[in-house]
Amino acid sequence: MTVVWFRRDLRTNDLPTLTTAADSGGQVLGLFVLDDVLLKASGGPRRDFLFRSLEALDEQLNGRLLVVKGDPESVVPKVCKAVDADEVHVSADYGPYGRTRDERVGEHVRLVPTGSPYAIAPGRVAKSDGEPYRVFTPYFRQWMEHGWRGPADTSSDTVDWLDPSQVKGIPKRMKIPTEKDASDAPAGEKAASDAWAEFLERVSGYDDERNRPDLDSTSRMSVHLKYGTIHPRTMLADLGKLRSEGSASYRRQIAWRDFYADILFQRPDSARENYDKKFDAIELDTGKHAQEMFDAWKDGRTGFPIVDAGMRQLKSENWMHNRVRMIVASFLVKDLHVPWWWGARYFMDRLVDGDLASNQHGWQWTAGTGTDASPYFRVFNPITQGEKFDPTGDYVRRWVPELRGEEGRAVHTLKFGRPKDYPEPIVDHKHEREVAIARFKSL
Repeated sequence: MTVVWFRRDLRTNDLPTLTTAADSGGQVLGLFVLDDVLLKASGGPRRDFLFRSLEALDEQLNGRLLVVKGDPESVVPKVCKAVDADEVHVSADYGPYGRTRDERVGEHVRLVPTGSPYAIAPGRVAKSDGEPYRVFTPYFRQWMEHGWRGPADTSSDTVDWLDPSQVKGIPKRMKIPTEKDASDAPAGEKAASDAWAEFLERVSGYDDERNRPDLDSTSRMSVHLKYGTIHPRTMLADLGKLRSEGSASYRRQIAWRDFYADILFQRPDSARENYDKKFDAIELDTGKHAQEMFDAWKDGRTGFPIVDAGMRQLKSENWMHNRVRMIVASFLVKDLHVPWWWGARYFMDRLVDGDLASNQHGWQWTAGTGTDASPYFRVFNPITQGEKFDPTGDYVRRWVPELRGEEGRAVHTLKFGRPKDYPEPIVDHKHEREVAIARFKSL
């Protein structure tokens, strides 16, 4: 008897753990543990997507997925004892909590890790002297040279699934919960496959349009990668059949995801602290006024149209276009001088695709505190960023109804007047840019 413990791999296609579990012989129990540590750290939108993905996986297994709640260190050994399992097959987890959890569980049962949620697992792409990369471009070159495996030939029929209801003494199978703070993102492996197939039909234009939030031309596959309802190997195999700037540009984005996972693996402290420690000394605003500014930012009431549009999209859709994520992050850190981790924490609470490595290091890139970071003198001007990347103004008008009467790109400058129901800018960008640069230079 063998157990497959699902975590960030909620699928049956291209899942190497099923191959190794099948090779062990006998029936296989599919297990998912609802871990309070992870559930409490997840915002409502992420919990909702997780629960709906579990429902889809359970349907694929004909209702044979054992979902239990508790501390994995105690739950997993109990399940193994009940079914007399010798091994627990998993996809390796490289996150700070996941590594510690697996070490604890591994003291009680034999964990067999196969594969990971990444094209190339963290720690495998390194310099010739074995040191990890701190800059993306050389990492990317080595990532491409290293290469990755092809998709694993697996399906729900690869193993003989055990029906947990037929086993006495097994922990009670709980009903998969629901979440009030729901997301509209379709969940499950089929939804991921359908979304990916649809995006492949338009990936050729990705390089030209990926920075245009008004066009809604990105893939929105990040949430499926987060929970493993599709694997990047599958995506890279499909991209490898294409020859376009768009497919090459998208492949580079998958490499960025691997890069940030590698950084977090090498430096777990960077999830909460500055990667570049010299920035620990920088002056930040954290008092009552800063909290008021932070609240205005969260509510999309800053008086800067592109910033407000992004924050309102986040509240409405639990998602935000990546270019706009950079714009709103720059505004919070360099116009309002608020700690980057305030914004990162809020994103992790609201984003349905919130991923610790990508989110935290994306914020650190914008703040200038991370690896391969945006230089300190790069302070995004929210008006010119809006004009450049939302040239028609359609994105702002979609999310800021007070400005729907403004035509074209004038919606960003409001040079013909500001509607009475839309707030004045909460800061003077030109002045705050000078303040930000002065604070960075003081280091």
